[in-house]
Amino acid sequence: MSQFYKQLLENNKKWVAEKTNLDPDFFTKLSEGQTPPLLWIGCADSRVPANEITGTQPGEVFVHRNIANMVLHTDMNMLSVLDYAVNVLKVRHIIVCGHYGCGGVKAAMGSNQIGLIDNWIRCIKDVYRFHYKDLDAIKDETQKFDRFVELNVVEQVMDLAKTSIVQNAWNKGQDLWIHGWVYSIKNGLVKDLNVNYGSNDELPDVYKLTMEIV
Repeated sequence: MSQFYKQLLENNKKWVAEKTNLDPDFFTKLSEGQTPPLLWIGCADSRVPANEITGTQPGEVFVHRNIANMVLHTDMNMLSVLDYAVNVLKVRHIIVCGHYGCGGVKAAMGSNQIGLIDNWIRCIKDVYRFHYKDLDAIKDETQKFDRFVELNVVEQVMDLAKTSIVQNAWNKGQDLWIHGWVYSIKNGLVKDLNVNYGSNDELPDVYKLTMEIV
């Protein structure tokens, strides 16, 4: 068994000791349930840990991560997390957080075949198709890449607002806000893209769903 693997177990023991030294009832209280105010939809990149970035504790952030922080209406994993977060946990905020230098977004800018992930990346390519005029006008490749990351987040935020899960919550008067962020691995700071939705009134009519309130 590798030393790295053994170290993980040792780190766990140290972490438990640190937490219980500060609060002997920490795990007892944590085991009684969760009421996180935030659902985080982020990239699976190992350098983008939700709790550390936001300075939050266990129990404060419900997390879903995938390649390039995508919100796909055919992804039952994401939809199940969203449904539980909104309808059971009653989160008040959902943050879609991308990050500069995202490998998935970078792959979507090119045409190299990678493997199974090509099918996922095609959904990111759709974002490029929606915004190709603005993106192709940017001559600097780094700036274009960064802007593509931002636009991908903008589109995923809107895709969240389009879901029946979110619109049902709004129609029932639930206090729920969706936000878009981009994280910089180079300096650790978050950029708020100021794309926020708190009501389906902000959606184009074609996406608004008419529902009965029960």
